[in-house]
Order: sequence, then structure tokens, then C-alpha cells
Amino acid sequence: MSADFQDNKDAKPLIVQSDSTVLLDIHSPLADDARAAIMPFAELEKSPEHIHTYRISPLSLWNAAGAGYTSESVNAVLEKFSRYELPGGLLKSFTSVMERFGRLRLLSSGGFLGDSLGDSLLLECTDPEIYAVIEAARPLKKILHPMEKGFSLKLEDRGTVKWELIKLGWPVMDNAPLIAGEALEFSIREGTALSGLPFKLRDYQKEAAKAVLGSENGGANCAGGGYGIVALPCGAGKTMVGMALMAALKTNTLILTASVISVHQWIDELLDKTTLTRQEIAEFSGFSKSIAPVTIATYQILTWRSEKNGEFPHFNLFHARPWGLIIYDEVHLLPAPVFRITAELQAVRRLGLTATLIREDGAEDAVFSLVGPKRYDIPWKTLEHKGWIAEAFCAEVRVLLPEHLKIPYASAEKREKYRLASENPRKIEIVKHLIETHPNDHILVIGQYIKQLEEAANTLQAPLITGKTSETRRAKIYGAFKRGDVRVIVVSKVSNFAVDLPDASMAIQISGSFGSRQEEAQRLGRILRPKQRSSYFFTLVSHRTVEEDFALKRRLFLSEQGYKYTVIYWDEESQSCQEKSNFSCASPPASLLLCRLQEKGH
Repeated sequence: MSADFQDNKDAKPLIVQSDSTVLLDIHSPLADDARAAIMPFAELEKSPEHIHTYRISPLSLWNAAGAGYTSESVNAVLEKFSRYELPGGLLKSFTSVMERFGRLRLLSSGGFLGDSLGDSLLLECTDPEIYAVIEAARPLKKILHPMEKGFSLKLEDRGTVKWELIKLGWPVMDNAPLIAGEALEFSIREGTALSGLPFKLRDYQKEAAKAVLGSENGGANCAGGGYGIVALPCGAGKTMVGMALMAALKTNTLILTASVISVHQWIDELLDKTTLTRQEIAEFSGFSKSIAPVTIATYQILTWRSEKNGEFPHFNLFHARPWGLIIYDEVHLLPAPVFRITAELQAVRRLGLTATLIREDGAEDAVFSLVGPKRYDIPWKTLEHKGWIAEAFCAEVRVLLPEHLKIPYASAEKREKYRLASENPRKIEIVKHLIETHPNDHILVIGQYIKQLEEAANTLQAPLITGKTSETRRAKIYGAFKRGDVRVIVVSKVSNFAVDLPDASMAIQISGSFGSRQEEAQRLGRILRPKQRSSYFFTLVSHRTVEEDFALKRRLFLSEQGYKYTVIYWDEESQSCQEKSNFSCASPPASLLLCRLQEKGH
């Protein structure tokens, strides 16, 4: 490490490079402020111990432009925190990318009458060079029709055109009007919810809804308003943002989410915190297929079909009522088949809710095109400092493979190596020890492989929830956990999304989906509901195996949010305990590290 990083404690934290990468010195006292400031327009790539690497990409700049940033405001942030003079031409480069957002505009072709858009739109394009690029694009030849000042297109091709154009590097500013949908009069019960508990929308929840509404309160003639994505950590009340937008628009709403448990949580929250009645809310899932002014459905039921190449029979739900708003909960999970129908629904206001826009398939541009740009986010640590989410301590526990697995591991193919490392039987010992030394915590043991989870559940004498567990059984186990009748539950990846377990204060991750940053963020989110105690997130990793490489990738997103890990080495023989902590916040209670550590040789 250079002396500049090592010795200059008061130096500004950023080094901005000419290739659009940004280095963050995490030892600077301004590091947290700088991280929060660059999050809207930079993406984290690497996060080792001392220097984190961010990249400013076209998509990240277009997201920033959609949220109201300009190249000048991006440049001002970098100048404020940069240790050295910014590379020459950087502002010009940002301007060149960000000015593309708005060069193409989707407009009404003149058929808009307040509740109808007619059957066509205009893609306005006045630049001859851009026009030539679009005209030559093969995927657009059949759906765009040349005109004097652009191209005409059918209403149902609105989303497809936006998606294809962003692939060409030309994001579209969608200024075509949005259909109001059928009216639905209701309000939020601010003050006291129906349950009798005090309730008030938080300032950032109101700000998020307002950011999506855009100008003129999201009215029918609102240019560019009424659609977009809100990124908030789990436990920060994304559902409340959806409710705030619903109450502002007062229109029939379709809500899509990841599981039946989540459907029921939405229903419970709407009944408790709004004046909507049970007759005005319907569930559309594998258990019930009702439709009402507010309908909550699962992605799974929408993408179900009886045969591989058959039709999706439940897609007609999108056209069953004159929806004025569609909410995509956990929008980063939006399945490919739903992309297709989403492309047809561009005239409807739409809100995407997520903790992270990261998609492991790299389809963030599709979410940007079809749902909208990111309109609002807020640093996780900011919400933690204000008490809206729990303070969390993260630790990675590394354990060697047992002797009898070292030869099979060495001779295995790469994918099998990962599974052998993930299912390291020594991990169960560590789980038992952590549970015994944290008697006051409510604990989730989370994993990827069913056989491993079954062994853990049997050893711990704890209930198990997997994809095969019935919804009735899941609800019963979750209920027992919430009441405190059960302190530990073992769960598969079905628990990653939209499960409200407010008392969960510890998560022990024994295996995961390779290097999924998205999953890491979701699993930490299970324990971030605000509570009177800190939360702990343990990841168990087989030392000197490929699992360590994937674990590094998984930590990237959490590092971007300001979380740091303590690394603990488990030793089967040593009975001593030595703490090796690099927490960025206050030191955790001593009980956190009441395990056997191996420092020697590392």
C-alpha cells in the first residue's frame, strides 16, 4: 500500500481514474460520506480490505439522469471527494453519455383522450445520425415505421422498442401519457392503524413515492412521471412506499410479488394501514384466483403453464381490469416471461421495489427499460444510524474440510467442488455452537442444499422450510417463530424474499447460490427489521476451497452499503478464543466471537 493511503488520514477518499473507475480509500474519515454520494451513479466492482473499486457505466449514469442528476452534479460530487485533480475530459465524457438520456423521446401521436392513447405513439428523433442507427437496427425494422421527425410504433410495442434501443446505447425518455385507470377511493390510516398500533409514513417513504410520481402529482399528462424503481433495504418499509403511491393515485392496482407468504403480508398491511376493505382486495395465487380493485398475485402463478412451449393462461390477469398502477415487488426477480407482458403495459403507471437492482443474469437494462429508471434510494447505513433498520455485525467463519473429504474435493470437477465445500459437515458444529452461545437471539439457519438443511434441522431439532413445504405449514412455522415458541428455524432459499420476521436477530448462512450478491443482500435483510438489539450475520465458508472465491463476490453488495466483515478461522483442536475484528461500527458484544479461532498461519 502506498504511503499516501497509509499515512494521510485526512486525505480525501476518492481517486478518480480516466477509465471511469473510482477508488475509495475506506480508511479516510470521509469514506462513508463519499460512498453515499457516489452510489446513485457508480457501481461497486471490488471490495478488498483497504481500497474499494467502483465503475461509472452508461447504465449507472442513465439511472442517475432518470433521478434528476446532471453531468455537472456528478462531476461536482467527484470533485468534492477526489484526492487529486479529476482526469481531463471526464466531464465531457459524462456529458456525452448522460445527454443521450432525452435525445429520444416517446410521445403521444395525438390520439390521447384522457383514458385512451389511441393505437400508436411517436418516437421523436431529430438527429440524422441517431435516426440512421435506429433505421438500420434489425430487431426494430418490423415495429418502427419511419416518419419525418422520427418513427411511429404501435402502443403494444412501447416497451419492446425501449428495451431494444437501450441495447443500442440510446435510452428513451418516455413522455407519452399514462392511462389513469379505474378510480379507487381510499386513504392511509396515519396516526393509528386498525391494529391499534401507532403508524406514520416515514419521511424517506414519502420522498420515495413523490420521486416516482414526478411532476403534476403523476397526473395523466405528467411527462416522464409515474414510473420507476425505489431501492431500499429489507426492513425499511418498501411496502409502505407502495401504499403511499397507491393512496396518491387512488386507482385500481395490481401487485406482483415473489410468494404466497408475501401476498398475505401485503393483504395484512393494506387492511391494517389503509381504509381498503377485504372486499376490495383479492389474492391471485395457486390457492385463490379472485380479482378485485386491488389484486395481489405471485410471479409463479403468472409464469405457470401446463407444458414447456404452451401459453401462459394467467397472463389475462394483466388485462382483467383497467389497472392504473402495477407494483413489481422484488423487481430484480422479474421473470423473463413477465418481461414480455410488462413490455405491453407501458401505458400503466408502474413501481418497482427492491433492496438491490443487481441481477445475476445481467438484465438490469431490461428492468430499467420496462419498469423505469431508479428514482430513489438511500444508503443502508443512513437508515441504520437513524434507527430505521437494525445495526448489523457481519462475520465470515472459515473452516477446513475434514480429512476424508480433501481427496474427493481435489479430484472433483469445479461445480462438484463447490457443492462439497458448501456441504462441509463441520459447519453444523459451528451452527450448534453459535446457537448455544446466543441464547437470546431468534435465529435463521439458511442454506442452498436440501440434504444439508435436513441434516441441520435434525441435529438442531428445529423446523425446516423448503420449496416443498406447504404454505399452511410455512405459515404455522413462521407464526411460531414470531410468537417466540420456536427460537431457531432452518430455511432454504425460499426465505430470501419478502418474509416478514421482525424478531429475527441472527442469520447463519451455511451455503448459497454460488456468488450471488443479490442473495447476500436479501439474506442480510431478513434480520434488519428495527429492534432493541443488534443483529448478527454469519457466513460459514470452507477454507482453501472455491467457496472462498464465491464468498468474496457475495460480499460485494454489502460492502457497497458500508458493511465490513470480521474473518474468523475455526479450529477443531484449540480451546482458546481470540478476537480478530475489523468492524466499521462499534465493537460487537464479546458473545459474538465465543468460538474457537485459529490465527496461526493466516
